Amino acid sequence: MPSTLSLLPKLKKAYPHILFIAGDRFAWSPHERTVFYDTTDLDNTGLLLHELAHGLLGHHDYSKDIELVAMESQAWDKALELAPLYDVTITDDTIQDNLDTYREWLHARSACPVCEATGYQSGKSTYSCVACSHVWRVNEARICALRRYSAK
Repeated sequence: MPSTLSLLPKLKKAYPHILFIAGDRFAWSPHERTVFYDTTDLDNTGLLLHELAHGLLGHHDYSKDIELVAMESQAWDKALELAPLYDVTITDDTIQDNLDTYREWLHARSACPVCEATGYQSGKSTYSCVACSHVWRVNEARICALRRYSAK
């Protein structure tokens, strides 16, 4: 299996409309049309293909958190399609471990800070509880700590 460094020239040639830039984490930036890759994890070719897949699928913004989880799943499916072309192996454990982080993120955001029942997303950053009628706002928290604020 190739390393990220040996795979990068092939991807740059195959996808000249997408930039690949070294960074401190794997990420897709739709506004910059750039895949960032973690220079401390150069053997994670699966994550590199996953972030490229976001770009190839045209993933941009989402209005509901569940849409982000769906986009993550779609990107892993596309990465699995790309993997044999580049002699990359992506295990189901890798996929599920990564998807679990988004599932846990979604669950934490939707848990009512008053009664802990699962709420529903009523706006881009707003949730409502069906059990106690509490309304709360959340920060993005994909990279930083989750914060929930009671709506006034």
